[in-house]
Amino acid sequence: MAKTNVIQIRLVSTAETGYFYVTKKNARSATGKMEVRKYDPVVRKHVAFREAKIK
Repeated sequence: MAKTNVIQIRLVSTAETGYFYVTKKNARSATGKMEVRKYDPVVRKHVAFREAKIK
């Protein structure tokens, strides 16, 4: 059976709060590190979230 292209990643807040989102991305089409602006409820504002591996 073929291996899936979709991997699960963790988006960690750059505000150093420890808050994170878990999402999926296509590992073949998106080869770079993912960075998205999302809401961080700890600091109560939108900040950049960067990709990190799920341990």
